[in-house]
Amino acid sequence: MSTESQLTRLGLFDARVPRYTSYPTAPHFSASVDDGDFTGWIDQIAPGSRISLYIHVPFCRRLCWFCACRTQGTRSDAPVRAYLDTLKAEIGMLARRLPEGVTLSRLHWGGGTPTLLTPDMMRELADTIFSAAPLHDDGEFSVEIDPNEIDEARLDVLAAAGMNRASIGIQDFDPQIQSVIGRIQSYDVTRDAVDLIRSRGIDSLNADILYGLPHQSNERIAESVQKLLSLSPDRVALYGYAHVPWMARRQSMIPADALPTPEARLKLYETAKKLFLWDNYREIGIDHFARAEDGLAVALDAGKLRRNFQGYTDDTAPVLIGLGASSISKFPQGYAQNLSGTSDYTARIRDGRFATGRGHTFTEDDNLRARMIEALMCDFRIDAAEITETFDISKARLNEMFQEVADGFPGFIDLSNEGFAIVEEGRPLTRMIARGFDAYDLSKAGHSSAI
Repeated sequence: MSTESQLTRLGLFDARVPRYTSYPTAPHFSASVDDGDFTGWIDQIAPGSRISLYIHVPFCRRLCWFCACRTQGTRSDAPVRAYLDTLKAEIGMLARRLPEGVTLSRLHWGGGTPTLLTPDMMRELADTIFSAAPLHDDGEFSVEIDPNEIDEARLDVLAAAGMNRASIGIQDFDPQIQSVIGRIQSYDVTRDAVDLIRSRGIDSLNADILYGLPHQSNERIAESVQKLLSLSPDRVALYGYAHVPWMARRQSMIPADALPTPEARLKLYETAKKLFLWDNYREIGIDHFARAEDGLAVALDAGKLRRNFQGYTDDTAPVLIGLGASSISKFPQGYAQNLSGTSDYTARIRDGRFATGRGHTFTEDDNLRARMIEALMCDFRIDAAEITETFDISKARLNEMFQEVADGFPGFIDLSNEGFAIVEEGRPLTRMIARGFDAYDLSKAGHSSAI
């Protein structure tokens, strides 16, 4: 039986499973976590700690139809200015609670389109953040940059503020595909943005590209990947397009009958993957590629690769605080997510309270399963010794869990005294295999295709 036939038999092409950028996943968050928990968890941060900070800017000049992020369109700067004032107030509240000596391991501005901020707004935001907590000497400050919404003045401010990594969303360079997904962004515009970034000494560049888009073919994705490779990004996220119009209504603008079949999606991924590997990129987890000197590749080799809401990361800070509407924080104690609606978020902050709307407090079982799922997503293996040394579980019970999951994927799992490993041919099944260690009911959550 061919590998593809085996994957079909195991349901790969029909399955809808979490991306496991968290465990438990966001659909299982509840209102049991509120701003009291959030402040209590901040108060438990040790003085002198390194933490990470995510800033969410939910505005775009135009709304791309493929996007499922929480964003809103705006043609004027007035709502952006009002939001920035609220965000600065939230940062101020955080600054008053942080213990002495806290520094930032990572700072990331995401969205939306954070580069629609004017230069003055960017300067204000950076100054407010760094007055609350400075960037550590070897910290990373990254910003999501829309090539259609950037210029020299804004890049000058970002570079002066210390931005040392830029992230550019590309999706696909094919004009027809861009038109159908509502994201017009030419290769020339993208190349010019990259040149402007690098001319300011910002050498670390991330890029996102999608497979599984309408009208995408192996030939078209190969052409887009080759154009991307000409820009020499240090790190690439090759994400599968998640068509979830029941969650993101704007996706109803995309013709479902033009989407590739699950089998074709797998071939699109494999076509792009081969091109990245041929160009000497390292494969990182299930959907990232990086140059050998990039932090992700270094972390992979050191066994320190991690996964969070931005995907794969080399950040090992124990606390990630998300600020802005809908942002998610992770503490050793649990997750806390801000209210998603901009007006609700604004009202809460103006009331002098943090905007936590829901979250999840970790149990010991959550921590155990989260680590096993993360290990599979990052390294395709679970080290039995690490698990039994870190968690209160016997080797016998761990082996039972391993066997229960392995039985569902015959021929794709290698069980040994060292632990549980997915063989090379089984890696397309990684998210499905990880689901086997998930204790939560997944039937009520609308997850994306396993491919």
